[in-house]
Amino acid sequence: MHRFRRYFVAGLLVWLPLVATYLVISFAISMIDRTLLLLPVEYRPEALLGFEIPGLGVILTMVLITFTGLIVANFFGRRIVELWEAILARIPLVRSVYGAVKQITVSLFADTSQSFREVILVEYPRKGLWVLAFVTGDTPKKFKQIAGVDLINIYVPTTPNPTSGFYIMMEPSEILHLDIPVEAGLKMILSAGVVNPLDDPEEMAKLLEQAKRKQRIRDAQKEYEENTKSE
Repeated sequence: MHRFRRYFVAGLLVWLPLVATYLVISFAISMIDRTLLLLPVEYRPEALLGFEIPGLGVILTMVLITFTGLIVANFFGRRIVELWEAILARIPLVRSVYGAVKQITVSLFADTSQSFREVILVEYPRKGLWVLAFVTGDTPKKFKQIAGVDLINIYVPTTPNPTSGFYIMMEPSEILHLDIPVEAGLKMILSAGVVNPLDDPEEMAKLLEQAKRKQRIRDAQKEYEENTKSE
């Protein structure tokens, strides 16, 4: 009986993620495929070909989003977006909904590893308990003046969902700096410490290369934005 239970659990661990992934992806594709309803009836696949093509709506949506991104990525596209947002900001109810949705979208799709500056160790929530945290930026000067000490902004994420956590202002003397890539810290938090890339030289080399590549991309983007502003 014990052996049967072990085999059953092993099989369940294989099939459950597969079935859940299939159901989620199928539901997402079916919902996105509804974007084909935006096309005139005579231009829909079932009218042109005589049958439906599953996933065509996903391709259409990706092309539309990519084309929109291509437009707004240049100087004139950004000006159009700024003008559009200025118009929406004048509409009382719309500006509240649009602003909230945009902030949530930016938070969800922002590259977390680019938002975090470095990985640190802090004692939280009490002395003797150490947690991984990330430096996110400098604390506003007004807060430093009120506290009477130098402070930095840190973010203490939760496991296994690092998008949820605690924003803390802490004295620099109370943190320990770790010379590791942000990606390594995120992997440890996501896996609750099960994955430890620090003791794997190949994994660490890969993470370091990823961090360098992202830094080069950030530098190129920053240079492009500065050149665009100067124009």
